[in-house]
Parts: sequence; C-alpha cells; structure tokens
Amino acid sequence: MSGNSTIVPSVLDQLSASGHKKVVFCNDPDTGLKAIIAVHDTTLGPALGGTRMWTYNSEAEALEDVLRLSKGMTYKSAITGLNLGGGKAVIIGDPRKQKTEALMRSYGRFIKNMNGEFITAEDMGTTTRDMEYIRMETNYVTGVPESLGGAGNPAPYTAKGVFLGIKACVKEVFGTDMLAGKSVVVQGIGNVGEHLVELLRQENVEVYISDINQDRLQEVARKYKAKPIDADKIFTIGADIYAPCALGATVNDKTIKTMKFAIIAGSANNQLADEQVHGQLLLEKGILYAPDYLINAGGLINCYAELTGFGKKRTMQLTENIYDATREVIKLSKTEQIPTNLAASRIAEKRISDIKKIKSSY
Repeated sequence: MSGNSTIVPSVLDQLSASGHKKVVFCNDPDTGLKAIIAVHDTTLGPALGGTRMWTYNSEAEALEDVLRLSKGMTYKSAITGLNLGGGKAVIIGDPRKQKTEALMRSYGRFIKNMNGEFITAEDMGTTTRDMEYIRMETNYVTGVPESLGGAGNPAPYTAKGVFLGIKACVKEVFGTDMLAGKSVVVQGIGNVGEHLVELLRQENVEVYISDINQDRLQEVARKYKAKPIDADKIFTIGADIYAPCALGATVNDKTIKTMKFAIIAGSANNQLADEQVHGQLLLEKGILYAPDYLINAGGLINCYAELTGFGKKRTMQLTENIYDATREVIKLSKTEQIPTNLAASRIAEKRISDIKKIKSSY
C-alpha cells in the first residue's frame, strides 16, 4: 500500500479542483478491464457520458482526460436544456486488440453498481455492439441499436447540430445563414465528419477534407465531391470555416498564428488547447468560435431521447435548438466583450445554479 500512497492526495486534489462529485476506478484482472468513470455533477439529473477506449500513455493521462471530458458533459447538458448531469468514462487499452465481450460486460457490471448515477453511450473506440454487451448487464446505457429499441447511431444528430452551429456563426459574420459559396475545412471524417460533409455539400459548400486514414479520405472525397488536403495544409488554407471533427486541442498557440478562418465550428471535444488563453486569443484575432460542447450536443440529445422515449421528430426539434442557443452565446459574447466559450459557460452555470435552488442533488 505504501508504494501507492503518494498518488492518493493528488487524485483527490484534482477532483476538488475540477468540482467532481466522484471518480470510480474499475479493475478486473480476469477480463483485462482497466477503466475510470468520472461523475462531475448531478444537479440536473443522472450523469450521462460516452465511454472512450483509448491507448493512453499513462493512468494519469487517462484520469486527466476523463475529468476534463466529464466536466464538459455537465456544461453540454446544461446549455442544451437537458435534465442530465455530466459524466464520462475511459477504458484503457487498444480497442482493436483488447476489446472483448467479457471485458465490455464486466465494465457493464461496474456501471450497474453505480445505481443509475451514471449512464453511458458510445464514444471513440466503442460501438453500438459494445453498448449491447453493456446492456446485457445493466439498463444504464443508451445508443444501443434501433433493432433493440434504442435510438441507434447518434452521429447524424451530432452532425446536424454542428451544421446548425456553423449556420448560426455564418449569420453573425456574413449577415445571412445561406452557406452556398462558402468554404469549409473538415478535419477528421469519421462517423460525424462524413455526415457533416454530406450536409455541407447539399448546400453547395466548397468542402476540403483531411484525415489520417488515406483510403477513407479518397473514398469520402469521391462520394461527396470534396477536396482532400494534407494535414499540414489545414491551417494555411484560406477557407471561411474550420470544422475540427477529430481529436481536441487543435486550436493552440501554433495554429492560431497561421489561421485565416473567419469561423471555427466543429464536433471535436476540447478544441481549445487552453480554454482561458485560446478563447481570448480567438476573440482578439476576430475569429468566431462556436463552443464545441454546445454545437456537438446532437449526439447527447439523441441519447436523451432514448432515455425519455422521444421519437425521431422530437429529437430533431431538440437538435434544432442548437441554432438559437449558439446565437444566444454569440450575443452574450458581444455584449460583455468576452470569448464565446466563457459566454457559453456562464449560461450553463446559471442554469445549474438556478435548478440547484429548487432541488437537491440527484
């Protein structure tokens, strides 16, 4: 025990600093499961968040990621007007080699033991099939296939929300939300990215795409008549809009310097490498940033619809609220002369504190 005692205070200090309610470490030697579940806040309802499976370099890195992502989920639910708290989970390992039915079901057991405080869904490195395995052990999971009564793949709703966020920003910058003739760089054409490319191309937008998977890049380029570009060209290209749809932290000291975009609006989580620093830098440079957790909330709305039994029509209506919510954030940002990410946080925090007054924690 003594060998590990040094890390305990630092973990609890991290929880205090980020305002987390609890963190659960899951370890099952029989299935090889090593996971961390973080519950940030449950004022508005149970904590909902995806499960990401990733080969982290260290447990410390995995903890940092899950704390950051779960806090983002609290804000995402609050600003989107959903009655959900914020949570997230990470499984440490290579999803292509280490993921098994037994591992996912063992993980489902840990979720079950949280008695509804945490509800999960798919994320990077997990699929609807994995959610089926989790469902075999607990009902606290969403995003299961439609054939099993779930809401299915959330990607189309996430893409729709990002698309509406782009439109709201274009209205602010160009005076109209017509997208025809505009140019967008979509970085990362996974599930969400591809749906976004499709929506943009339907509006006659000039779309540049970049992805680490070259075969996929060529395939999506052909399918939608998009223009493939190399990753190192993304930040020097003179496009109107940058849509990061892969990993986070692509908006940083180095990239902001070379950016010529008018707008940043994409589905990736934690796009700003440093919230305080880079939100302010974008404001000073006159680049309009659509807060990621606001415009990528379509997938969360889809999961919420599954929990509440809403149909597809109501899910799409809730997703369409993202347009107005983005306009509201932009308005507050302009009035107060503060970065949009700070404006979004203020709106989210106000809702949480208002609801805290009328009810105790979930």
